[in-house]
Amino acid sequence: MIHKTWNENKTLKEIKCVNTDAEKFTVTDCLTVGKTYQVKNETEEFYFVIDDTGKMGGFYKNYFEE
Repeated sequence: MIHKTWNENKTLKEIKCVNTDAEKFTVTDCLTVGKTYQVKNETEEFYFVIDDTGKMGGFYKNYFEE
């Protein structure tokens, strides 16, 4: 049930989107290059941030820099 409280979770760090070049997925509707996002959760492969739609989304780490 962690997904119900992610929006209210403490921000772990802030990251900057550096590209939206995705092979399989459309991320240009959810991320903006140059914008800073707050990381709410992190795994080895993904950052979970509140994207431009206002919802929590999981994105590959290669779209961001710390």
